[in-house]
Amino acid sequence: MFTILGTAVIIGAIYFLIKRKEARMVLFAAGLLMAIIAGKPMAAFTAFTERMSTPGLIEAILSVMGFAFVMKYTKCDQHLVKLVAGGLKKFNLILIPGATLATFAINIALPSAAGAAAAVGAILIPVLMGAGVSPAIAASAVMAGTFGSNLNVGSAHNPFIAEIAKVTAMDVVKVHAFAHVLSVVIIAISLTVIAKLLKETKGYEYIPEGEQDNSKLNLLYALMPVIPLVILVLGSTVFPKILMGVPAAMLIGVILTLIVTRSNPSEVTKSFFDGMGKAYGDIMGIIISAAVFVGGMNAIGLVEAFTDAMVSSPSVAKIAATFGPFLLAVITGSGDAATFAFNEAVTPFAEKFGVSQINMGSIALLGGALGRTMSPIAGAAIVCAGIAKVNPIELTKRNAPGIIIATIVSMFILL
Repeated sequence: MFTILGTAVIIGAIYFLIKRKEARMVLFAAGLLMAIIAGKPMAAFTAFTERMSTPGLIEAILSVMGFAFVMKYTKCDQHLVKLVAGGLKKFNLILIPGATLATFAINIALPSAAGAAAAVGAILIPVLMGAGVSPAIAASAVMAGTFGSNLNVGSAHNPFIAEIAKVTAMDVVKVHAFAHVLSVVIIAISLTVIAKLLKETKGYEYIPEGEQDNSKLNLLYALMPVIPLVILVLGSTVFPKILMGVPAAMLIGVILTLIVTRSNPSEVTKSFFDGMGKAYGDIMGIIISAAVFVGGMNAIGLVEAFTDAMVSSPSVAKIAATFGPFLLAVITGSGDAATFAFNEAVTPFAEKFGVSQINMGSIALLGGALGRTMSPIAGAAIVCAGIAKVNPIELTKRNAPGIIIATIVSMFILL
């Protein structure tokens, strides 16, 4: 009986997520309801308390978002985009795949899909359209690269998986890095082929609207967003003696940015802590709510039933880990809720299915990210479509084949 009631609650939660209700509210309410049905209401509150103070998650996620806010305030993010766009203009033949790969690379340093889509799209989409590329392909090329943030060590999911597997976030990134890079290459090639088949690679006449941003590129400013990543990568590979945590790398990046840009120290400090607050409210909020949701599932016995069913058929577990978060992300426009909930509930038991916790967490992460990249209602898709003045569904049509292929290939690589 409890299993049936719990399943009904989950179906209701999915319904409300599809209706784009507040994800944190839906997850928390569903978890609390399941705990109450099971007669264990404190299970939901205990999960809330435990997750809201998880040290490894908080320090990485908050510092990364604080750094991102500083990059936005100092406009270093815009200079990075101009640097990349300037290089792309010289290689017209690879403009479409180059835009996808460039967005992917920039999104690693600026770990927000919608934020990267706005910063990159405002420059690259007009560049592509000015070269004769159709607006739909131009917007699709930028949208297709907006899952690069998963290679940022401090991006929310990496510390989350690391906490489950009891490893470092860099260890997690090393496991799924190849699958991520191969995925974006597959998607970029697929989109280029589709553009050729649809004859949308040239012939479009672009007439710029409004005032254009002709400010001069500052190379030092452009390098600031990648400083923390360079420190973290070098510290984990070439110079292990300088190995440091994500917060230290982000703070060093902020200090160097302050020196290079000569910005107002008070405003830079305010931006950093505003970003930290935003990260706790938005990202940690979903993680905490997902913990409550899974706490309710545990209380009502659904996690045990689910894992028992998956243990008897490991192939089902692998498909569920990949396409569960993927499909929900396509439908809801957000991969976070599904991915966090799946990793909280199932990934700790990954070894029962013959898969390591890092690999299962990574495929759930990539599946959710790719599903969101294909969704016509994702925030990044709406931003890109708005800049190009096309319907977001046009982006989905062009990106879907490559994303589906990349998802299947990634499943075989990681699982």
